[in-house]
Amino acid sequence: MKLGLAGGLTRAFITSPLTPLLLMAALILGLVALVILPREEEPQISVPMVDIHVEANGLKAEDAVKLVTEPLETIVKSIDGVEHVYSETRDDGAVVTARFLVGTSGDAAILRVHEKIRANYDRIPVGIPEPLIVGRGIDDVAIVVVTLTPTPEAASRWTANGLTRLARELQVEVAKLPDIGLTYIVGEQPEEIRVEPDPEKLSLYGITLQQLAAKVQGANRSFQSALVREGGEQRTLVAGQTLQTQGEIGNLLLTARDGRPIYVRDVATVSLATEPNETRVENLRKTTAHLERVPAVSLAIAKRPGTNAVVIAENIIHRLEQVRGQIFPDEIEMAITRDYGETANEKANELLFHLGLATISIVLLVAIAIGWREALVIAIVIPTTILLTLLASWIMGYTLNRVSLFALIFSIGILVDDAIVVIENIARHWAMKDGRSRIEAATDAVAEVGNPTIVATLTVVAALLPMLFVSGMMGPYMSPIPANASAAMLFSFFVAVMLTPWLMTRLAGRGALSHPDAHSGHDNGGGWLGKAYVAVARPILKSRARAWTFLLLVGVATILSLGLIYTKQVTVKLLPFDNKAELQVVVDLPEGSSVEATERVLQQVVERLAAIPETISFQTYAGTSAPFNFNGLVRHYYLRSSPELGDVQVNLAAKSERSRASHDIALDIRTRLKGLDIPAGTSVKVVEPPPGPPVMGTLLAEIYGPDAETRRAVAAKTRETFQSIPFIVDVDDSFGVRPERLRLAINQDNLEYHRVEQSDVYDSIRSLYSGASVGYSHRGGGRQPIPIRIALAKGEKVVNERTLATPVPANALPGERGIVELGDVVTLSHEPASFPIFRHNGRFAEMVTAELAGEFEAPVYGMMAVAKAIEQADWGDVPKPVIALHGQPDGESVATLLWDGEWEVTWVTFRDMGAAFVVAVIGIYILVVAQFGSFKLPLVILTPIPLTFIGIMAGHWLFGAPFSATSMIGFIALAGIIVRNSILLADFIRHARSPDRPLIDVLLEAGAIRFKPIVLTALAAMIGAVVILADPIFQGLAITLLFGLASSTALTVLVIPAIYIALRGDGRSREPGLRPEPDISPEHASRRELEQA
Repeated sequence: MKLGLAGGLTRAFITSPLTPLLLMAALILGLVALVILPREEEPQISVPMVDIHVEANGLKAEDAVKLVTEPLETIVKSIDGVEHVYSETRDDGAVVTARFLVGTSGDAAILRVHEKIRANYDRIPVGIPEPLIVGRGIDDVAIVVVTLTPTPEAASRWTANGLTRLARELQVEVAKLPDIGLTYIVGEQPEEIRVEPDPEKLSLYGITLQQLAAKVQGANRSFQSALVREGGEQRTLVAGQTLQTQGEIGNLLLTARDGRPIYVRDVATVSLATEPNETRVENLRKTTAHLERVPAVSLAIAKRPGTNAVVIAENIIHRLEQVRGQIFPDEIEMAITRDYGETANEKANELLFHLGLATISIVLLVAIAIGWREALVIAIVIPTTILLTLLASWIMGYTLNRVSLFALIFSIGILVDDAIVVIENIARHWAMKDGRSRIEAATDAVAEVGNPTIVATLTVVAALLPMLFVSGMMGPYMSPIPANASAAMLFSFFVAVMLTPWLMTRLAGRGALSHPDAHSGHDNGGGWLGKAYVAVARPILKSRARAWTFLLLVGVATILSLGLIYTKQVTVKLLPFDNKAELQVVVDLPEGSSVEATERVLQQVVERLAAIPETISFQTYAGTSAPFNFNGLVRHYYLRSSPELGDVQVNLAAKSERSRASHDIALDIRTRLKGLDIPAGTSVKVVEPPPGPPVMGTLLAEIYGPDAETRRAVAAKTRETFQSIPFIVDVDDSFGVRPERLRLAINQDNLEYHRVEQSDVYDSIRSLYSGASVGYSHRGGGRQPIPIRIALAKGEKVVNERTLATPVPANALPGERGIVELGDVVTLSHEPASFPIFRHNGRFAEMVTAELAGEFEAPVYGMMAVAKAIEQADWGDVPKPVIALHGQPDGESVATLLWDGEWEVTWVTFRDMGAAFVVAVIGIYILVVAQFGSFKLPLVILTPIPLTFIGIMAGHWLFGAPFSATSMIGFIALAGIIVRNSILLADFIRHARSPDRPLIDVLLEAGAIRFKPIVLTALAAMIGAVVILADPIFQGLAITLLFGLASSTALTVLVIPAIYIALRGDGRSREPGLRPEPDISPEHASRRELEQA
């Protein structure tokens, strides 16, 4: 028998002393890779976003767009690697965001933006300051969040200011640990020495704010003057000193009036106080009786790129315990409100357990179906292949995360296919007892199935590898599956032909060639499975008419199964919702609302949610955002820093301690939050951590049009349409309610009359309402220097007669300086502020966003419902928008609604996966043509691929699960697995055919003998799918493999022979009469194979 590649490798290694050494090396290297592979919960997708902040004081939004935003967009758009450019322009400023292509290095992205901006500094308009460039990426997402709170008994003794001091000390301690990335404090309210001027007293004594600021700043100076000599030595001369106490500042002499000295304390109140930030952070913990509400400050800690989240999180928490008694008093509690290291470790351990469970189950399957020796071989082969795959994963730069581990569990069912085929064939050859030695028989057995096994292995790889080229964020998110699974398949082939025969011969001993199960499980007739197959297949293959009828029924069943998608019995969604331990409620009050109003709404939200049994604690963030996660990174939640904005962080019990998934709890939250007593125009949204790559909005409509009024009118009507559909919730838009603002305008006549300079007026207004920093107080003793600011108290920041009494310098007579009250030279007026102006890739756009909950939760169904409602609605004078599914409109003259958000990711993912499937099928066809030397036979072999839909759709309908991206991955992988079975069957048929044998006998014999290994490999893959069936994200993959394999395996061994009969006739012998029963006994098969050899 010609050995081929597989047989040659077997002959080389079946008796080689290198084989056990290679086995040991594979195990050791794999274990090392398992230990050193960084562990993370999710794949780290690099999506750099660079924000460019530009101040445009005095410019309205429409003017700032022309002068600042549009020129800046053209510069940013020219940067290599920029995929999208977003901008938001408001009165007095703009933010332009460059979103780079997935996979771009974050450091490289920031550097490119800096270089391009600096190269075009000459284009900065006059009066516009240098832009601030801030880069954000996945590595800036905190893996641990520590919330500092006092105990309820000590809450009255602690403020955010005291907690801020402790958080800063803790921040320094944590930064000493290795591999710590960005750290920041949320809700901090540091101390300051505040000089609060009294406008009336300033006016009484004729002292201006500029004089007050200059006096404090001048007295608070310390600097190195020179090097001087003293006593023959050189000394450094330092001049000045810093002000350290409120008393020192209050005793500064400003001037004298009527012979009486006027001090700072006479015109201002000097106090050590908290910076008047418009933020509030509180921790609310559930008790049996009530909610415990205490002030809080959160410290967010990220890690460096490519490091182990589990180890770093453990180090952080260990360090917290070490400093608990050193930095923190006993009345301060440290709550870990986010620990991605712990969740990553739990998920990794859970999946490794599932991996072990699947391995044990497959070993038991082989032990029952073939024998204990063969099962022992499988028990060695599977870990070896998996450990080699982990080594390859480490070399390829992947981490140990939920997706890569699911790839291994998914692979375990198919990587054992080669070994099972080889083991079963070796056992069958040994059962022949034809005088060959075990080594010779094993070598021949491997050679017999070698070529089809190689082609079958390559078909699975050909099916998987094209998925590596899926674009968008789903590409790198899912890339561990094709990469690791392909590596596992390649390793499994070499392990099967090099290690498996060696193990089989060692475990079988050196006795005579025999096998205890020679006449049961290993007979060439396929045993009871073969007989069962013949009983089922014979009626189908009895005639060409019956074969055609069977094929027609299978085709109809396939079409009907696809009809489940059309009837929405099976829905389509990118990814199902995950089951996380955190949720977020995002609250947007109308612009201009106070932080106190925001805090009251957040308190109402918490009171409603406290009744949910799965909730443990809450953190409310008023005027700022909670520490952002990956979803917050993409949605720019870290820019939420305005009094009317707020978040509620909802912490849930562990998954093992609750019966409901987090998505079900989110639906409950939405129900409970209905009817809140909130200001008109307030938006309340429940945000769930996305199961995969995040998007700007689940259901996102971008509205384009010829002018701003048209766009807003169309967006408002679209919002109404959204709200009319029951399963579309949390509807919001990008422009909101137009706010109002105050303007202090100079009265030019009065200004000239009092001889006041305009710059003095503006400086006084800025100092009065914005404050003026005049330096730091260096207290020494290792304490943090604190700023000294001249500013009104928070409650005094109003425009009234008292504040307008603030004196302004005036030139009363030539050569003299006098004062005049601010109110004498300015007038107060109210005016509407500008709507924010959004642009996407250089086009003006308004956005309407929403979530989906209830009957349908995929954007495509919301889009269809909205499209239908738009057609039926009466638009009146508002132009009805043209609906676009992909790509921005060429022009802006026509109102257009472009679907974006999750739909865009879904479209790109399924489009690329469809292309990957086509490439996979073409690759498989080429491989099969090369194997069989025929252009028609590969078409027969590829026929069973669509049959998988029968089981796939039935399984999704039975479980009520959506057909997701992971389902599509399973379908593409099934193409390779099913073709593998078809190749093994067709190869046997090709070799078994002879002119003197009826075709039906050949087909029944091939099916009976190959049915057992086909069933075993299918069951092995199904076992791998069963253990991941409970995971919400990968349930679609599990259902696809489980039910797709069940249906396609049963149908493949019937459809392939039926096609032979349908196309080539029933193969009746030339002699009339009944066809004899095909001889599929071991003796007949052994004699036939010996003749062929």
